[in-house]
Amino acid sequence: MKKNPLIILTGPTAAGKTKLSIELAHAVDGEIISADSMQVYRHMDIGSAKIRPEEMQGIKHYLVDILEPSEEFNIVLFQRYAKQAISEIYAAGKIPILVGGTGFYIQSVLYDIDFEESDKDTALRRELEAIAAQKGAGYLHDMLRECDEQAAAAIHENNVKRVIRAIEYYRQTGRKISEHNETQRQKKAAYGSCYFVLTDERQRLYENIDRRVDMMIADGLVGEVKALMDMGCKRDSTAMQGLGYKEVFSYLQGEITLDEAIYQIKRDTRHFAKRQLTWFRREPDVIWIEKDKFAYDDEKMLNYMINVVRANE
Repeated sequence: MKKNPLIILTGPTAAGKTKLSIELAHAVDGEIISADSMQVYRHMDIGSAKIRPEEMQGIKHYLVDILEPSEEFNIVLFQRYAKQAISEIYAAGKIPILVGGTGFYIQSVLYDIDFEESDKDTALRRELEAIAAQKGAGYLHDMLRECDEQAAAAIHENNVKRVIRAIEYYRQTGRKISEHNETQRQKKAAYGSCYFVLTDERQRLYENIDRRVDMMIADGLVGEVKALMDMGCKRDSTAMQGLGYKEVFSYLQGEITLDEAIYQIKRDTRHFAKRQLTWFRREPDVIWIEKDKFAYDDEKMLNYMINVVRANE
């Protein structure tokens, strides 16, 4: 049986995915699903570089502004919401376009990964959260390294929620989550996909990141974070883990200067872009859209993508 179509447009942060995704959606009669862990939240527009309603040009977007910042969001919820959105888009006779830079989110949908999620053992989760709070993220990360060295290498120690999930998985099943994830990676794609990765020369990408951060500050990122704190968002809230938010939170707590916060946002965003590119290079069957090779001509890039999509119909 022929698989249902799914277009993916991803790439590192600040590569220019938003504008190209709108043009692509118009060209193929598609609707867009956001593959972003922060754009799901209301009131978080500046720091997440969320698409504005006027930029959507009438293209329906899913998984944008669906949760309050106090609510939990994770890979399992993303997969559930994204699959529901895909069904709605097919029912409307259109093509789903998954757009965003979170590679793990994209992988979860494309390969229909089974996370064997278990929320029953909340006592274990609370115990691990308490260890992180009392002894620090580094101590918890060392605990993960002891039971799953490969997972520890893949998960940054500051990503406490994923570290906890990996330890939980080992404690609950006796198996390493890295081995489970590797098994899931061997699965065939659940869709007939065109997996585009938009990127740019590293120096230009880094310059775009720096400009974007400066623009976020000018547009009022500090006020946005202050408003979130006034709404009750704490440092460990999922919503506050996003790049830009946690650094400004530290500034507003008087722990660092604004200049230090801006420096950290730029540095960590560049590091994030590098990790994103490493992730996409590991993925099979990706189609690279290197902007310099298209002379930075959006129309040429769009036409190339349309031709690839039509060839796969």
